[in-house]
Amino acid sequence: MSKSETIKVAFRLRPLNSTEKQAGHKVCCVAHEDEGVIEMQYGDSCKQFTFDAVFNESSSQRRIYDVCAAPVVQSVLEGFNGTVFAYGQTGAGKTHTMEGSIIPNTFEHIFDHIALNSANDRYLVHASYFEIYNEEIRDLLAAKAQQNSLELRESADAGVYVQGLTSTLVKSVSEIDNVLQRGKKNRSVGSTLMNSQSSRSHSIFSIVVECCTTDENNNEHIHVGKLNLVDLAGSERQSKTGATGERLKEATKINLSLSALGNVISALVDGKAHHIPYRDSKLTRILQDSLGGNTKTVMLANAGPADCNNDESLSTLRYANRAKNIKNRPVINEDPKDALLRGYQEEIARLKERLARMSSPEAEQRSTDVANSAAEVSLPKIKEEPSNRHDERASLQKKLEEEQNARMETERERRELQQHLVEMEAKLIVGGEIASNATKQEAALRKANQELIAKRESELLLTRRMNEQEEEKLGLEERYRDVSEEIAVKTQKLKKVWAKYQQAKSEIKDMEQEALREQTEMLDTIRELNKQLKLKEFVISSFIPPRYALLYDDVDQGGRAVWDEARETWTLPALNTRRGNRLRERQASDGIGRRPETEFSREMKIVDSNPRWRSEDIVDLDLVMPVRKSPAARDDPNTIDAIAAILAMSMDDEIEELPLNEIRENRQKKYLKAGSSSKQKQRRRKDKAKSRPTTASL
Repeated sequence: MSKSETIKVAFRLRPLNSTEKQAGHKVCCVAHEDEGVIEMQYGDSCKQFTFDAVFNESSSQRRIYDVCAAPVVQSVLEGFNGTVFAYGQTGAGKTHTMEGSIIPNTFEHIFDHIALNSANDRYLVHASYFEIYNEEIRDLLAAKAQQNSLELRESADAGVYVQGLTSTLVKSVSEIDNVLQRGKKNRSVGSTLMNSQSSRSHSIFSIVVECCTTDENNNEHIHVGKLNLVDLAGSERQSKTGATGERLKEATKINLSLSALGNVISALVDGKAHHIPYRDSKLTRILQDSLGGNTKTVMLANAGPADCNNDESLSTLRYANRAKNIKNRPVINEDPKDALLRGYQEEIARLKERLARMSSPEAEQRSTDVANSAAEVSLPKIKEEPSNRHDERASLQKKLEEEQNARMETERERRELQQHLVEMEAKLIVGGEIASNATKQEAALRKANQELIAKRESELLLTRRMNEQEEEKLGLEERYRDVSEEIAVKTQKLKKVWAKYQQAKSEIKDMEQEALREQTEMLDTIRELNKQLKLKEFVISSFIPPRYALLYDDVDQGGRAVWDEARETWTLPALNTRRGNRLRERQASDGIGRRPETEFSREMKIVDSNPRWRSEDIVDLDLVMPVRKSPAARDDPNTIDAIAAILAMSMDDEIEELPLNEIRENRQKKYLKAGSSSKQKQRRRKDKAKSRPTTASL
């Protein structure tokens, strides 16, 4: 059974940037590298956090790699799975750390190892690059037109993987660096108030190293290691970044995925959780093996030292401190069924076998004998035949040509097989053959330096543990000369315990305030998103008739929307644009007029300000008919009064437009109402009608 180990957590502090220096901000975080402690001044209290390694602003990129990532990369070359991911708020230096330290040195480390290894070993290295943008997986190595959302799949052998992801074979540092640069051009970045080149997505650069070794008995063994280099997008607060519109939507998705990652870490550390919420986001599903699985994992947290980022830095410190307690069980991937190297070797062996059969002396002698015998039989016949038997002579000549063509076809097939064999063998990397002597010496020097740094780090770690154990031992073996000395020592211990208790209470209070701040930020984000939602609903209600808008509801509610479980999104069937559902062409006599509409629509265009009545439908829908009133509604006194008022207005010439709400239920309408002068005119008309002589009086 594999041995469990905790994931390693390192912390890096960047220097103050120019904006923070101009604003006069002070340094509140200090890194003590020898002790592995980050000390932070938060208000009136001083907080300390211990990690496996810490780095201050003067630490070099090479040292960060040698301490943090080099052991993981070496484990990947031995057949383990490994993950290195950077975490922190936006603008904390995550991308600078990954692309300036971890990723390029990883490339050198992998091919240095291959260059220094035995010539009997065969390697296959392939890389892929993708991002998670707004909870959609995009292949960064695919063409722009093909960057559709990819799907996550899971299998017993491969675990969680991205279906349809582009994988590129590489044979040198320059080739794999070209893959990285090609993917960086397609990555989603944007500008905010805190970072002009802010990453708007989580990016994952995956490297798979397959190795085939031969033991003393000439038995081949294949082991496969996979390395994930993850550059997480930074957590953001809308009040500081000033994100709006599309940037706000991106920030919301980023914070949700990071919150899901925090929930997974908390559940793994808790130990009492019966369910780990890996499926809450695509990021946590991809990192499922890295957190609590069979992977060697390193978390590199980044933060800014300025006092203006106190809250964010403290949140990052607590986040990283919780992650220290996650335990993984890494195992070597020996002789996997889906190893690409195995398929390549089988194909090479098959090609060599076919070439051996085609190039064997027996096969060549047999083809030569057949050709010679055919020539010996055919030539005398051709010479002895009379001149009038041209058909038979032509058939014999044709037979000779067919045999010659068959020999040429066999030779062409043999050359193609040889070319294919050369191409297949060129894809494999042979240990010790890809570098010159000078390059090998440089690689050996880098390897020795890594080993020296690893020894120093292990010595520092042992020294820290020994000091802790000695303090505990002294506390247990203390002896006192008298009672007063015992009281003084125990009083001092009690003060230390009391100070820790007060610190714990302060920590709880700070965490409550932090949770309240996060809740406030989330509520502000919800309000902003609700504004955008209401705007979209207003557009839908204004331009799409209600009965057609219902089609976009759930299928269970009579609509067309279907929930796709695999993609975790709502999908709509394509609109039927066949004949009968498209816009009819205008008649030549119609000019630029509107398409046919009902009298009801023309009336509503006059009395209703809804844009629906003032613009034409996008698709050819049915004509809008008036709503039929039931007998009870027709007999309603309000309806009778409204109809009487409209009839009275139709007899008047001078009218004015006034808003009333009694015409239709729950909707604000406008209709025409006669002015005060119209009533006097109505009385005059009635008096004239009474005074006018009737037919009976005449």
